[in-house]
Amino acid sequence: MGTFENKVDRKGRVSVPATFRQALASQSYNGIVAFRSYRADAIEACGMDFIEKLNDQVSSYDFFSETQDDLATMIFADSLQLPFDSEGRIILPAPLIEHAGITERAAFVGKGRQFQIWQPAALEEQKAQARERARQQNLTVPMGDSGGAAK
Repeated sequence: MGTFENKVDRKGRVSVPATFRQALASQSYNGIVAFRSYRADAIEACGMDFIEKLNDQVSSYDFFSETQDDLATMIFADSLQLPFDSEGRIILPAPLIEHAGITERAAFVGKGRQFQIWQPAALEEQKAQARERARQQNLTVPMGDSGGAAK
């Protein structure tokens, strides 16, 4: 959860927020998996457990179907394992930096079980648009019986 902005150095190194690293600490891989978002000028990022769940979902489609092939290509062909260094930084590869338009700073945005990495100004625009769409659609989150509502 949360939004954090960090400096990106000339080599593409950027510190992953400590809370995000803590959430990934129990993973089998000491780093993140990242790929270009197909919906936004941002980088999608997650732990190995989430990429395995994505693989399971994509594998549920017929093996030679266009849907399965498109999803597998879009997610896995572009996915990169980015290890944490001793200071909790990753190196963002040039193709990911270019896709997201990241220059000197990167904004890390919690999205539940995954997160995104944005160019900060683009993120602010995206957040404003998301709020407006939510207002226009009067979006709510169904809570069911586990929502804590009084009975």
